[in-house]
Amino acid sequence: MNRKELLCLLLNQAQFNGFEFRRWFQAHVRPIWPGADAAIALLAEEGRHYTLLFSHEFARCFWRTGAHMSFMIPSITYPRVNSQGDVVQVTRKPFTRRTIKPDVWKYHLRQMAVADDPIDYLCRFLPAQDQVMLRPTESQPVAAQA
Repeated sequence: MNRKELLCLLLNQAQFNGFEFRRWFQAHVRPIWPGADAAIALLAEEGRHYTLLFSHEFARCFWRTGAHMSFMIPSITYPRVNSQGDVVQVTRKPFTRRTIKPDVWKYHLRQMAVADDPIDYLCRFLPAQDQVMLRPTESQPVAAQA
């Protein structure tokens, strides 16, 4: 899936929660509205999509205030010092987290900023039926998706 298609999925989620893309685009990118497809194509090129992804208005709508949202926390391995002073590797299993905090979008903006790929981070919060489309198949290697 290319960047334009990913942006469309992410925008659909935010617009479902009340994000007004046209008004945002005219206020932050260009005052003249070129149409939804042209606007998304413009954002998809040359890293301009970060303007949208890190926008507070987009984040507030994408992670709707007070919404019940389930998402997967991936497994992680990290070193820790045990009670004997030895360094041991701790592996946490993946788990589902649910959130209802009123300002959860601020937390997710910080997490997205430190993530390797902000789009991958956002895609974890899409509805399950959209996430199925993002998974690579055997005939489609991961490197070919970018």
